[in-house]
Amino acid sequence: MPAAIRFDLVDLRLFLHVVDTGSITAGSRLSHLALASASARIRGMEDALGVPLLDRLRGGVKPTKAGLAVAHHARLVLQQIEHMQGEIADYAGGLAGRVRLLSNTAAITDYLPQALAAFLNSHPAIDVDLEERPSHLIVSQLLAQAAELGIVADSADVSSLESRPFRRDRLVLIAPRSTGFGRLRQVAFAQALAHDFVGLSEDSALQQHLALQAERLGLHMRTRIRLRSFEAVCRMVEAGVGVAVVPAIAAEGHAGAGTLRVLKLSDDWADRQLLICARSFEQLSLPALRLVEALCAPHKE
Repeated sequence: MPAAIRFDLVDLRLFLHVVDTGSITAGSRLSHLALASASARIRGMEDALGVPLLDRLRGGVKPTKAGLAVAHHARLVLQQIEHMQGEIADYAGGLAGRVRLLSNTAAITDYLPQALAAFLNSHPAIDVDLEERPSHLIVSQLLAQAAELGIVADSADVSSLESRPFRRDRLVLIAPRSTGFGRLRQVAFAQALAHDFVGLSEDSALQQHLALQAERLGLHMRTRIRLRSFEAVCRMVEAGVGVAVVPAIAAEGHAGAGTLRVLKLSDDWADRQLLICARSFEQLSLPALRLVEALCAPHKE
Protein backbone atom coordinates (compact mmCIF):
# COMPACT_ATOMS: atom_id res chain seq x y z
CA MET A 1 0.00 0.00 0.00
CA PRO A 2 1.38 3.47 -0.80
CA ALA A 3 2.91 5.40 2.10
CA ALA A 4 0.56 8.34 1.60
CA ILE A 5 -3.09 8.12 0.55
CA ARG A 6 -4.77 11.41 -0.29
CA PHE A 7 -8.55 11.58 -0.49
CA ASP A 8 -10.32 14.94 -0.46
CA LEU A 9 -13.71 15.64 1.09
CA VAL A 10 -15.37 15.46 -2.33
CA ASP A 11 -14.11 11.87 -2.68
CA LEU A 12 -15.43 10.90 0.74
CA ARG A 13 -18.86 12.50 0.23
CA LEU A 14 -19.15 10.97 -3.23
CA PHE A 15 -18.29 7.50 -1.93
CA LEU A 16 -20.90 7.75 0.85
CA HIS A 17 -23.57 8.92 -1.63
CA VAL A 18 -22.75 5.93 -3.86
CA VAL A 19 -22.88 3.49 -0.93
CA ASP A 20 -26.14 4.96 0.42
CA THR A 21 -27.91 4.95 -2.96
CA GLY A 22 -26.35 1.76 -4.35
CA SER A 23 -25.62 3.58 -7.58
CA ILE A 24 -22.66 5.51 -9.00
CA THR A 25 -25.09 7.46 -11.21
CA ALA A 26 -27.28 8.51 -8.27
CA GLY A 27 -24.23 9.18 -6.11
CA SER A 28 -22.69 11.44 -8.76
CA ARG A 29 -25.97 13.35 -9.05
CA LEU A 30 -26.13 13.95 -5.29
CA SER A 31 -22.48 15.05 -5.35
CA HIS A 32 -23.12 17.42 -8.30
CA LEU A 33 -20.48 15.63 -10.39
CA ALA A 34 -20.53 14.32 -13.95
CA LEU A 35 -20.83 10.54 -14.07
CA ALA A 36 -17.44 10.17 -15.78
CA SER A 37 -15.79 12.32 -13.12
CA ALA A 38 -17.45 10.37 -10.30
CA SER A 39 -16.42 7.02 -11.79
CA ALA A 40 -12.84 8.26 -12.14
CA ARG A 41 -12.75 9.39 -8.51
CA ILE A 42 -14.03 6.01 -7.29
CA ARG A 43 -11.46 4.20 -9.44
CA GLY A 44 -8.78 6.53 -8.08
CA MET A 45 -9.71 5.61 -4.50
CA GLU A 46 -9.55 1.91 -5.34
CA ASP A 47 -6.19 2.32 -7.08
CA ALA A 48 -4.78 4.28 -4.13
CA LEU A 49 -5.88 1.61 -1.64
CA GLY A 50 -5.04 -1.33 -3.85
CA VAL A 51 -8.40 -3.06 -3.24
CA PRO A 52 -11.86 -2.91 -4.86
CA LEU A 53 -14.32 -0.87 -2.81
CA LEU A 54 -17.46 -1.68 -4.79
CA ASP A 55 -18.94 -4.77 -6.39
CA ARG A 56 -20.38 -3.70 -9.77
CA LEU A 57 -23.70 -5.54 -10.24
CA ARG A 58 -26.31 -5.40 -12.98
CA GLY A 59 -28.71 -3.48 -10.77
CA GLY A 60 -26.16 -1.11 -9.22
CA VAL A 61 -23.27 -1.39 -6.80
CA LYS A 62 -22.71 -2.57 -3.25
CA PRO A 63 -19.68 -2.03 -1.02
CA THR A 64 -17.11 -4.75 -0.50
CA LYS A 65 -15.80 -5.40 3.02
CA ALA A 66 -13.06 -2.87 2.31
CA GLY A 67 -15.70 -0.47 1.00
CA LEU A 68 -17.71 -0.78 4.19
CA ALA A 69 -14.59 0.05 6.20
CA VAL A 70 -13.91 3.12 4.04
CA ALA A 71 -17.54 4.23 4.36
CA HIS A 72 -17.38 3.89 8.15
CA HIS A 73 -14.26 6.03 8.42
CA ALA A 74 -15.51 8.52 5.82
CA ARG A 75 -18.61 9.16 7.95
CA LEU A 76 -16.46 9.72 11.02
CA VAL A 77 -14.19 12.16 9.15
CA LEU A 78 -17.10 14.16 7.72
CA GLN A 79 -18.88 14.24 11.08
CA GLN A 80 -15.73 15.56 12.73
CA ILE A 81 -15.48 18.26 10.05
CA GLU A 82 -19.10 19.25 10.77
CA HIS A 83 -18.36 19.37 14.50
CA MET A 84 -15.30 21.53 13.91
CA GLN A 85 -17.15 23.94 11.60
CA GLY A 86 -20.01 24.23 14.07
CA GLU A 87 -17.77 24.95 17.04
CA ILE A 88 -15.60 27.49 15.22
CA ALA A 89 -18.62 29.23 13.72
CA ASP A 90 -20.17 29.36 17.18
CA TYR A 91 -17.08 31.11 18.51
CA ALA A 92 -17.26 33.53 15.60
CA GLY A 93 -20.82 34.43 16.53
CA GLY A 94 -22.68 32.53 13.82
CA LEU A 95 -23.49 28.78 13.85
CA ALA A 96 -22.91 27.06 10.49
CA GLY A 97 -23.07 23.51 9.19
CA ARG A 98 -25.16 20.81 7.51
CA VAL A 99 -27.41 18.24 9.19
CA ARG A 100 -28.68 15.03 7.58
CA LEU A 101 -32.19 14.23 8.81
CA LEU A 102 -34.14 11.07 7.89
CA SER A 103 -37.89 11.03 8.41
CA ASN A 104 -41.00 8.96 7.83
CA THR A 105 -43.77 10.13 5.48
CA ALA A 106 -46.12 11.64 8.06
CA ALA A 107 -43.53 13.91 9.62
CA ILE A 108 -42.22 15.12 6.25
CA THR A 109 -45.68 15.86 4.91
CA ASP A 110 -47.56 17.24 7.89
CA TYR A 111 -45.20 18.40 10.63
CA LEU A 112 -41.73 19.26 9.32
CA PRO A 113 -42.50 21.92 6.67
CA GLN A 114 -43.51 24.58 9.19
CA ALA A 115 -40.99 23.52 11.85
CA LEU A 116 -38.06 23.41 9.42
CA ALA A 117 -39.03 26.68 7.77
CA ALA A 118 -38.88 28.46 11.13
CA PHE A 119 -35.54 26.82 11.97
CA LEU A 120 -33.90 27.54 8.61
CA ASN A 121 -35.07 31.16 8.65
CA SER A 122 -33.54 31.69 12.09
CA HIS A 123 -30.31 29.79 11.21
CA PRO A 124 -29.36 30.95 7.70
CA ALA A 125 -25.93 29.26 7.81
CA ILE A 126 -27.29 25.78 8.68
CA ASP A 127 -28.52 23.54 5.86
CA VAL A 128 -30.62 20.39 6.27
CA ASP A 129 -30.48 17.32 4.03
CA LEU A 130 -33.96 15.78 4.49
CA GLU A 131 -34.72 12.31 3.12
CA GLU A 132 -37.78 10.07 3.45
CA ARG A 133 -37.33 6.53 4.78
CA PRO A 134 -39.48 3.88 6.57
CA SER A 135 -39.03 4.03 10.35
CA HIS A 136 -37.26 0.66 10.66
CA LEU A 137 -34.74 1.65 7.97
CA ILE A 138 -34.10 5.00 9.66
CA VAL A 139 -33.11 3.16 12.85
CA SER A 140 -30.62 0.95 11.02
CA GLN A 141 -29.13 3.91 9.14
CA LEU A 142 -28.70 5.91 12.34
CA LEU A 143 -26.91 2.97 13.93
CA ALA A 144 -24.71 2.73 10.81
CA GLN A 145 -23.93 6.46 11.21
CA ALA A 146 -25.48 7.27 7.82
CA ALA A 147 -27.27 10.28 9.36
CA GLU A 148 -27.22 12.27 12.57
CA LEU A 149 -30.96 12.47 13.22
CA GLY A 150 -34.12 10.56 12.37
CA ILE A 151 -37.84 10.90 12.98
CA VAL A 152 -39.63 7.57 13.39
CA ALA A 153 -42.90 6.13 14.66
CA ASP A 154 -42.74 4.51 18.09
CA SER A 155 -43.56 1.14 16.51
CA ALA A 156 -39.89 0.96 15.48
CA ASP A 157 -37.37 -0.56 17.89
CA VAL A 158 -35.35 2.45 19.11
CA SER A 159 -33.87 0.70 22.17
CA SER A 160 -30.34 1.15 20.78
CA LEU A 161 -30.86 4.87 20.20
CA GLU A 162 -31.69 7.92 22.27
CA SER A 163 -35.08 9.47 21.53
CA ARG A 164 -37.28 12.43 22.40
CA PRO A 165 -40.98 13.02 21.65
CA PHE A 166 -41.66 15.00 18.48
CA ARG A 167 -45.40 14.89 17.61
CA ARG A 168 -48.44 12.69 18.22
CA ASP A 169 -49.67 11.22 14.93
CA ARG A 170 -52.88 9.27 14.37
CA LEU A 171 -53.60 7.31 11.19
CA VAL A 172 -57.21 7.08 10.02
CA LEU A 173 -59.11 5.37 7.23
CA ILE A 174 -60.80 7.65 4.72
CA ALA A 175 -63.55 6.31 2.48
CA PRO A 176 -66.19 7.60 0.06
CA ARG A 177 -69.64 8.07 1.57
CA SER A 178 -70.89 5.25 -0.63
CA THR A 179 -68.48 2.65 0.82
CA GLY A 180 -70.32 0.01 2.85
CA PHE A 181 -69.16 0.76 6.38
CA GLY A 182 -72.71 1.58 7.55
CA ARG A 183 -72.68 3.68 10.71
CA LEU A 184 -69.32 2.43 11.88
CA ARG A 185 -66.98 5.04 13.30
CA GLN A 186 -64.08 2.66 13.84
CA VAL A 187 -62.74 -0.24 11.77
CA ALA A 188 -59.80 -2.61 11.91
CA PHE A 189 -57.24 -2.47 9.13
CA ALA A 190 -58.14 -6.09 8.29
CA GLN A 191 -61.72 -4.98 7.52
CA ALA A 192 -60.48 -2.17 5.32
CA LEU A 193 -58.35 -4.59 3.29
CA ALA A 194 -61.53 -6.03 1.82
CA HIS A 195 -61.78 -2.81 -0.23
CA ASP A 196 -59.72 -1.33 -3.05
CA PHE A 197 -57.07 1.15 -1.89
CA VAL A 198 -55.75 4.46 -3.07
CA GLY A 199 -52.10 4.65 -2.06
CA LEU A 200 -48.89 6.62 -2.17
CA SER A 201 -45.99 5.63 -4.41
CA GLU A 202 -44.20 2.38 -3.60
CA ASP A 203 -41.15 4.22 -2.28
CA SER A 204 -43.26 6.06 0.30
CA ALA A 205 -42.39 5.14 3.88
CA LEU A 206 -46.08 5.02 4.88
CA GLN A 207 -46.98 2.79 1.92
CA GLN A 208 -44.22 0.35 2.87
CA HIS A 209 -45.46 0.39 6.48
CA LEU A 210 -49.04 -0.43 5.41
CA ALA A 211 -47.86 -3.22 3.11
CA LEU A 212 -45.93 -4.69 6.04
CA GLN A 213 -49.02 -4.56 8.29
CA ALA A 214 -51.12 -6.30 5.61
CA GLU A 215 -48.43 -8.97 5.25
CA ARG A 216 -48.44 -9.58 9.01
CA LEU A 217 -52.20 -10.17 8.78
CA GLY A 218 -51.68 -12.61 5.93
CA LEU A 219 -53.74 -10.36 3.67
CA HIS A 220 -53.15 -8.44 0.44
CA MET A 221 -53.67 -4.72 -0.05
CA ARG A 222 -55.08 -4.13 -3.55
CA THR A 223 -53.90 -0.67 -4.56
CA ARG A 224 -55.73 0.62 -7.63
CA ILE A 225 -53.73 3.82 -8.07
CA ARG A 226 -50.63 5.40 -6.52
CA LEU A 227 -50.16 9.13 -6.03
CA ARG A 228 -47.45 11.43 -4.70
CA SER A 229 -49.32 13.43 -2.03
CA PHE A 230 -51.98 13.06 0.66
CA GLU A 231 -53.93 15.87 -1.00
CA ALA A 232 -54.18 13.86 -4.22
CA VAL A 233 -55.03 10.68 -2.28
CA CYS A 234 -57.90 12.41 -0.48
CA ARG A 235 -59.32 13.77 -3.73
CA MET A 236 -59.14 10.36 -5.41
CA VAL A 237 -60.97 8.78 -2.46
CA GLU A 238 -63.62 11.51 -2.68
CA ALA A 239 -64.07 10.54 -6.33
CA GLY A 240 -64.93 6.99 -5.25
CA VAL A 241 -61.84 5.10 -6.44
CA GLY A 242 -61.20 3.37 -3.12
CA VAL A 243 -60.25 3.84 0.53
CA ALA A 244 -56.96 5.05 1.99
CA VAL A 245 -55.00 5.29 5.23
CA VAL A 246 -53.67 8.80 5.90
CA PRO A 247 -52.68 10.86 8.95
CA ALA A 248 -55.71 12.42 10.66
CA ILE A 249 -54.25 15.90 10.10
CA ALA A 250 -54.25 15.27 6.33
CA ALA A 251 -57.90 14.12 6.37
CA GLU A 252 -59.23 17.05 8.40
CA GLY A 253 -59.35 19.49 5.50
CA HIS A 254 -61.55 17.18 3.42
CA ALA A 255 -63.87 15.74 6.04
CA GLY A 256 -65.88 18.96 6.37
CA ALA A 257 -67.01 18.89 2.74
CA GLY A 258 -69.25 15.90 3.47
CA THR A 259 -68.03 13.72 0.59
CA LEU A 260 -65.50 11.82 2.68
CA ARG A 261 -65.88 9.55 5.69
CA VAL A 262 -63.10 9.49 8.29
CA LEU A 263 -63.02 6.33 10.42
CA LYS A 264 -60.72 5.61 13.34
CA LEU A 265 -58.45 2.59 12.94
CA SER A 266 -58.62 0.25 15.93
CA ASP A 267 -55.13 -1.18 15.36
CA ASP A 268 -52.57 -0.21 18.00
CA TRP A 269 -50.01 0.90 15.40
CA ALA A 270 -52.44 3.54 14.04
CA ASP A 271 -52.13 5.78 17.12
CA ARG A 272 -48.46 6.55 17.40
CA GLN A 273 -45.90 8.85 18.88
CA LEU A 274 -43.35 10.27 16.47
CA LEU A 275 -39.86 10.34 17.98
CA ILE A 276 -36.73 12.23 17.06
CA CYS A 277 -33.76 9.91 17.47
CA ALA A 278 -29.97 9.99 17.51
CA ARG A 279 -27.20 7.65 18.53
CA SER A 280 -26.29 10.16 21.26
CA PHE A 281 -27.73 13.64 21.64
CA GLU A 282 -24.71 14.62 23.72
CA GLN A 283 -22.34 13.82 20.84
CA LEU A 284 -24.29 15.64 18.12
CA SER A 285 -22.70 18.49 16.19
CA LEU A 286 -23.87 21.91 17.36
CA PRO A 287 -26.04 22.48 14.25
CA ALA A 288 -27.76 19.11 14.79
CA LEU A 289 -28.27 19.85 18.48
CA ARG A 290 -29.85 23.22 17.67
CA LEU A 291 -32.17 21.46 15.22
CA VAL A 292 -33.25 18.96 17.89
CA GLU A 293 -33.96 21.79 20.34
CA ALA A 294 -36.08 23.59 17.72
CA LEU A 295 -38.06 20.50 16.71
CA CYS A 296 -38.73 19.48 20.33
CA ALA A 297 -39.77 22.98 21.43
CA PRO A 298 -43.42 23.43 22.56
CA HIS A 299 -45.74 23.97 19.61
CA LYS A 300 -49.36 24.82 18.95
CA GLU A 301 -51.52 21.86 17.94
